[in-house]
Amino acid sequence: MNTTDSYPFLKITQAIDHLSTHFRDQPSLADLASQVNLSEFHFQRLFTEWAGVSPKKFSQYLTLDYAKQQLRNGAPLADAAYEAGLSGTGRLHDLFVRIEGVTPGQFKQAGAGLSLVYGVFNSPFGAYVLGAITGKLAVIHFLDDAENPPAILTAAWPGITLRHEPAAVQFLADQVFPATGTTRSAEPVPVLLRGSAFQLKVWEALLKIPEGRLASYDQIANAIGQPAASRAVGTAIGSNPVGYLIPCHRVIKKTGLFGGYRWGSSRKQAMLGWEAARVGQRGGVMSDE
Repeated sequence: MNTTDSYPFLKITQAIDHLSTHFRDQPSLADLASQVNLSEFHFQRLFTEWAGVSPKKFSQYLTLDYAKQQLRNGAPLADAAYEAGLSGTGRLHDLFVRIEGVTPGQFKQAGAGLSLVYGVFNSPFGAYVLGAITGKLAVIHFLDDAENPPAILTAAWPGITLRHEPAAVQFLADQVFPATGTTRSAEPVPVLLRGSAFQLKVWEALLKIPEGRLASYDQIANAIGQPAASRAVGTAIGSNPVGYLIPCHRVIKKTGLFGGYRWGSSRKQAMLGWEAARVGQRGGVMSDE
């Protein structure tokens, strides 16, 4: 993959780091541009092309007041009836996702001879490795410069055979992050998850959070019928193997603080702001006035 593909996101995350720390100071365009060593004109154009809104408008989506408002509005989590284990097929949010789950023990018994086919692709949030087993998406892991995709994949699925064949999994990458100007396929995205029954319930609950909306750890715990398990919910969310598609980035602290993220807090803020801007343009969150 061409490393220049991630150039816009690298610059955007530098700006987001500064915005998230200094949003109360309302940093100027000149200040933000200087943080990423770009001219004001170039930075404004790059940021707006990526986010769809100006840096000033984007900063509104990173404020504590905005996050609290989203939590008060509440994601429609409680209207779903969850069963232990799997909930089957359904349109769970803006993406079609069909989940199959296996416990570690089940995989150990039936996983001999399986291959994980993978490739490295680019997204609005930087490079990521995508892995699939028998045509089902099993891993989306966003990459930092020093990370090694084969090591990541074997840690997620120990003992499995790896095959680097990007062309064979391109169709899944296109379903998760469609190319600019194209629409997402209506075909379900088949996902194979390896986890406990509790983890599967938590990951399924995440799929009920709509794009541009937020939920707290407590809300997720209530949604799965275990209100006292918010700490365990946080652990399960942190071990989500399929970044972005299963939207663990949409879960924040009940105080309105964004909190940490497996793939970096700046990336989490980028995802939340990017989604809020997209929904805002459709009139669902905040107008771009």
